[in-house]
Amino acid sequence: MTHDYLIIGAGPAGLQLAALLERDGHDYVVLEAGAAAGTFFTRYPRHRTLISINKVFTGSEDPEFNLRSDWNSLLTDDPALLFKNYSRRYFPSADDLVRYLKDFADGLKVSYGRKVQRVSRAEGIFTVETSVETFTARRVVVATGVPQLYVPPIEGAELCERYDTVSVDPAGFENQRVLIIGKGNSAFETADALVESAAVIHVAGPHAIRLAWQTHYVGHLRAVNNNFLDTYQLKSQNAVLDGTVESIVRRDDGGFRIVFRYARTSERLREIDYDRVILATGFRFDASIFDESARPELAINDRFPAQTPAFESVNVPGLYFAGTLSQQRDFKKSTNGFIHGFRYGVRALHRILRSRHHDIPWPSAPVEATPEAITDAIIARINVSSALWQQFGVLADVVTVSGGAARYHQEVPVAYLGPEPLALVVTLEYGPGHDQVDPFDITVPRIAENDAATAHRASYLHPVVRCLRDGVLHKTHHLAENLENHWNLPAVHQEPLARFVKDVL
Repeated sequence: MTHDYLIIGAGPAGLQLAALLERDGHDYVVLEAGAAAGTFFTRYPRHRTLISINKVFTGSEDPEFNLRSDWNSLLTDDPALLFKNYSRRYFPSADDLVRYLKDFADGLKVSYGRKVQRVSRAEGIFTVETSVETFTARRVVVATGVPQLYVPPIEGAELCERYDTVSVDPAGFENQRVLIIGKGNSAFETADALVESAAVIHVAGPHAIRLAWQTHYVGHLRAVNNNFLDTYQLKSQNAVLDGTVESIVRRDDGGFRIVFRYARTSERLREIDYDRVILATGFRFDASIFDESARPELAINDRFPAQTPAFESVNVPGLYFAGTLSQQRDFKKSTNGFIHGFRYGVRALHRILRSRHHDIPWPSAPVEATPEAITDAIIARINVSSALWQQFGVLADVVTVSGGAARYHQEVPVAYLGPEPLALVVTLEYGPGHDQVDPFDITVPRIAENDAATAHRASYLHPVVRCLRDGVLHKTHHLAENLENHWNLPAVHQEPLARFVKDVL
């Protein structure tokens, strides 16, 4: 049997797509190498605390609004399958997510113990060979995440311990000098765990630390992992090194000597001794399962598959990507690398597949083609939408106007937009340069809250409405930022937007 869709991976993205296909009665099968769903999260993060937030109490009963603060739930109509029913902790345990994904997978067509060994393509049909049996499909969706540790080109890197296998027992590091290579959350998660046992910890990397509270990219260093910075700046024998490890050699006494090239000191090269060296340098896509007939082109230092705005391989028709792999489209800018972002990317992919292969248009609702009605529809959505909130600048609500009729389309990837005679494209965005200033520096000039006249200069998250004619930008309107993100004040938000809509109509 040749399936319409074959999904590789029963992690959050694979399950999200499977649930949508199951709901609509499409033919699909999910292949999972492990014995249960969510195998990745049985190992990661290594110290078992997620950095995806789980804010149960928001003061609202609106389920869409509440997803803004729920970064672990998948999209479902079943209220029992909300993550708040599995944990009340703000930063929950990874084990809770494993339990959640197992329950979410119930009733979906998942074949476990099917490790994919080879993917090929001939005459428009994919052949997927697993450790147990062979499948064929018209379309393949890869939702495997990034399971392969990235090993940087450092002489002697093979001598290092690795984030994916190093012991998580702090007792094994007592009174030792430890070097951790990498400056992401996995590196600092590891460093924080060793603060009470190691004598000296250095965290090294070629780039300056980027803090998530400043960049608004949740993959940069999070506060939950940055206690180590206190031990550095308050002189507790630990340090962050800016520069590159040039080489690693084993010393005769069993430790290691590294040659380090500083990025910004007069002492350019220095030899430093350590007892342990750990690689925590991030992950990458594993393309080894693809033969030449189906091998996707790679991007971003070969860490991700290159994709079109439809999440399709740029060089292999019918090969799609879902989940954290789709962050190639918004790398280190928005949230496709995380459940709370890619759950909406997967829903967009599902709608694209339905449109392309089942003649089902993007869902939309009619709205009166008047400035008042369109304004009311936009205001209602931007004040509760989780998709636009999470996928800022990436997903948009689109109001199309043609022949005196208007329709409201939700959550369209901005890059996927086609030309329309008249379209109002609604996004939530940070202003340019928002990541260049200290958000806690009260001496930095600020745009006044609820100031409609200066809304276009806002740096904080706020709604932006663009008018496109035949796909070409015609005019742009910014709604004033608001401390509690309530963009519904009549004189500040509603009336200026209504004037803008009236003008473009």
